[in-house]
Amino acid sequence: MDELVGQLAAKAGIDGAVAEKTIGIVLGFLRNEGPSDKVQALIDQIPGAEAAIAASNNSGGLSRLMGGGLMAVGTRLMALGLSMGEIQNVAHELFRFGRDKIGADQMGEIISGTPGLSQFA
Repeated sequence: MDELVGQLAAKAGIDGAVAEKTIGIVLGFLRNEGPSDKVQALIDQIPGAEAAIAASNNSGGLSRLMGGGLMAVGTRLMALGLSMGEIQNVAHELFRFGRDKIGADQMGEIISGTPGLSQFA
């Protein structure tokens, strides 16, 4: 997880703590909305990912009020202080990291199999 947090913070230009929260939110979204076997293969390649996902789910009733899907993820990321441009940078870096860990084909299946995600690929 430290490797991913460091890369994300440096390349997307965001704080490390925000990067870690962002990773948890995005991976949790992928787990809920994407092809589960492919997403789990990615999560398994990131030590600490399960803890980050669990921590991102502890945001209380606010996330339940926002509903689900990509719009809720965007709202949660903006609540962390990220702009739309930073969210796009984060997505690009996360996808690049995923391709390195599980391969371009599997990452492509996650992106194409998750509603609305292809616009950030």
